[in-house]
Amino acid sequence: MKRYGQVIRLKPGVLEEYKRYHANAWPEILDMIRQCNIRNYSIFHKDGYLFAYFEYVGDDFDADMAKMAADPKTQEWWAIMKPMQDPLPTRAEGEWWANMEEVFHTD
Repeated sequence: MKRYGQVIRLKPGVLEEYKRYHANAWPEILDMIRQCNIRNYSIFHKDGYLFAYFEYVGDDFDADMAKMAADPKTQEWWAIMKPMQDPLPTRAEGEWWANMEEVFHTD
């Protein structure tokens, strides 16, 4: 299992809409997240930033992310979410949410 932390900004004025969508996440989206070996997934908000945490339990993260990206229902969800988000200019090439370096962990 590998832990991931990611960050992105949320555009002003869309927090309530973003929260409404996630309070009623589509079953197909939740199923695809599971199919792609993501567990314990949370998104937090603070001062216009979204922080995502999840645990990846698969063997090929890139292949699972490609599977998710190819899914038509996921593409539909992202078409609604992406206009609400403002990616960090310092993100790596190809990233939407910027991956973060884990610097500490304890159980």
